[in-house]
Amino acid sequence: MTSVLEGRNLSKFYPVSRGMFREPASVKALIGADFSLEAGKTLAVVGESGCGKSTLARLVTMIEEPTAGNLLIDGKQAEPGEESRKAIQIVFQNPYGSLNPRQKVGYILEEPLLLNTGDSAGERRKKAEEMMVRVGLRPEHYDRYPHMFSGGQRQRIAIARALMLRPRILVLDEPVSALDLSIQAQVLNILMDLQ
Repeated sequence: MTSVLEGRNLSKFYPVSRGMFREPASVKALIGADFSLEAGKTLAVVGESGCGKSTLARLVTMIEEPTAGNLLIDGKQAEPGEESRKAIQIVFQNPYGSLNPRQKVGYILEEPLLLNTGDSAGERRKKAEEMMVRVGLRPEHYDRYPHMFSGGQRQRIAIARALMLRPRILVLDEPVSALDLSIQAQVLNILMDLQ
């Protein structure tokens, strides 16, 4: 099988200012990461805090560009843009910070469709409600705000939002680390069911 996503020697360095008379330095957040992901499979990146896992997630989703190395989608060099944005989505670690508290859940789920498809308002709502059911939420919660949900429910909303464009690749940046143990199991079960 061919790889859907492949990283070759991915590195990310961040410049650090050390004053006017000193040579600039850099923080080496990620050095030489290689990986390959096949369709329908799960790839886990495990490591200590600060080892570059979140940096790798930002590179894979093209939120940031690598300092060195190549990212390939279906064997071709990945280019930031609309098609890549549709193909790769991310669920961030913190469901509290990744959802806009001033937007209703329905709009949060519809927004990717509004920006990336020509779907009508009715089609967007229908897809949002279907996705809510898919991740274990009730459609009647469509008009609620994020603060009205538990941490586990918020993470389900974040997962639903990431899935709205039906991406080929879903990147999860420690999606359950901020949740209670029982809720972690529920969210992981949902992710396994969705795979």
